[in-house]
Amino acid sequence: MTKKRDALLTIAGIIVLFGLAFFVQEEMDSYIRRIVNLCLVYAIIGLSMNLTNGFVGQFSLGQAGFMAIGAYTVGIFTVPVEYRENVFYAVPMNPLIADIELPLWAALLLGGVLAALFAFMIGTPVLRLRGDYLAVTTLGFSEIIRIWITNAQSITNGALGIKDIPPLNDVRYIFLVTLISFVFITLLVNSSYGRAFKAIREDEIAAEAMGINLFWHKNLAFMVSAFFAGIGGGLYGALLGTVDPKNFLFTLTYNFLLIIVLGGMGSITGSAIGAIIVTAGLEYLRFFDEPLMLFGMDIPLFRPGFRMVIFSVLLMVCVLFWRHGIMGTREFSWQKAINFVKNPLGFIKRKGAAQ
Repeated sequence: MTKKRDALLTIAGIIVLFGLAFFVQEEMDSYIRRIVNLCLVYAIIGLSMNLTNGFVGQFSLGQAGFMAIGAYTVGIFTVPVEYRENVFYAVPMNPLIADIELPLWAALLLGGVLAALFAFMIGTPVLRLRGDYLAVTTLGFSEIIRIWITNAQSITNGALGIKDIPPLNDVRYIFLVTLISFVFITLLVNSSYGRAFKAIREDEIAAEAMGINLFWHKNLAFMVSAFFAGIGGGLYGALLGTVDPKNFLFTLTYNFLLIIVLGGMGSITGSAIGAIIVTAGLEYLRFFDEPLMLFGMDIPLFRPGFRMVIFSVLLMVCVLFWRHGIMGTREFSWQKAINFVKNPLGFIKRKGAAQ
């Protein structure tokens, strides 16, 4: 009975969220739509990173590279053929791909598949490493991908980037892709593969002793993570309408690391919460970067960059109160939500006692 209730509530929740996406698309201005779309895209990429780092316990920092693969795939194959001569004006586009034009959904899937193939080639040698060594190696491969993109002028237009990508600012479309991504990864994490991932995270030696193939499962998680990072990167490129190698510097990966650490390593719900807080929070704190006059006096603190100071302080406060992130390894539960609605104070007291 409880499972049936939870299933019905989940379906109702999805319908409500889709209705909200429809409302934002139809009633809100382009600025609000852009922020909501960025939250959704960052949620996909944050969750993809959480799959490897949070559920398998492998410290990977290659998300920016996989994003670049997805974004450039969308850029290369969705720019209308008649515009490509103007885009590739320095070096003509490779004739093998010059006349291939794909719809957005096909380009997204192709970008995800190519990112997964790169992950397989990268993961085969490096996933035998652990900890900091794996992090440095994947970060290095991310930079290799970006540098290759910068130099492959006939394919990626090099340092000039690709413009005239058909713009995508449809909240409903991006929400649907985000929903599919979250449903797929949720099913994967709750399957036998997901239990193997968590076993590897807790103790690799014990997991191997129980018959779990460490290399196969690590590589599988790495490839699935790269696939969805490629999907997110493709959406990101379509949202911007242009892609450039500087969009995918290795520092971009730290944004997603921040999202999963803040939301909770090993929590699907936490990935969504972290993406909303980091993306919307950075945007809505922009007024701290503007000069402020108070009683005719110029407040010296309000200068460009001050919002990052404020945001960093807020993050430090969050980490002090939630050492394992807002959600930790927990997930949203309808039963807990119902208990909170029925007795908020009692729920909070029980949570405090449990911690």
